[in-house]
Amino acid sequence: MIELIIVLHILFLAAAVAAALSIFWIKDLLAAAIAFGAFSFLLALEFLVLQAPDVAIAEAAIGAGISTVIFVIAIKGTRRQEDE
Repeated sequence: MIELIIVLHILFLAAAVAAALSIFWIKDLLAAAIAFGAFSFLLALEFLVLQAPDVAIAEAAIGAGISTVIFVIAIKGTRRQEDE
């Protein structure tokens, strides 16, 4: 059981680092906002593995849910400017 928890920690944290790096490198703002939502959801899963369900629920609701929706609405309200 302990080995499974360690594997889950490594898996979720490696995926969170990959999501964070993708947020940094993605040029499209909408894709970056969605990657941010995935990053927040992976953090919520990590908090769940760490046996902090209250923090996991708050992170999933606020970080992955509300913040991502607000970012997408804000991005949709802007005009796309193409690189020259």
